[in-house]
Amino acid sequence: MSPRKSSAGKAPLRKKTVCRIKFEVLWAAPAVDDLTEILEYIRRKERPATARKILQEIKKIGDRLKDFPGRGRIVPELLRTMGIQQYRELIHKRWRMIYRIEAARVYVLRVIDSSRNLEDLLLISGLRDRS
Repeated sequence: MSPRKSSAGKAPLRKKTVCRIKFEVLWAAPAVDDLTEILEYIRRKERPATARKILQEIKKIGDRLKDFPGRGRIVPELLRTMGIQQYRELIHKRWRMIYRIEAARVYVLRVIDSSRNLEDLLLISGLRDRS
């Protein structure tokens, strides 16, 4: 197959290639703890099969951050109350996956139930980390 020529009959047209960076997704210990608590709760209240399904769904969402880390929205509570813009979130069913992008890495920081108050949770977490 020969290269296509431009409409003027001059040099052949070349397709532009876009090189996308693959980001590394890292799960912080609090996010792993959150996920463990969520799955244990689901196992107790529902069924182990449901917990496994939720785990797979959340992991899949986390894995997709490798290709499109900016797809989540800025966490509204942090933006509104503190003007913080570097934290993003993806929402899956009733859970919020909160993450931060740095260079070519995505850090999943928390996975929380959307019914919980994020500001209170971060305050409690911050106080616990200082003690």
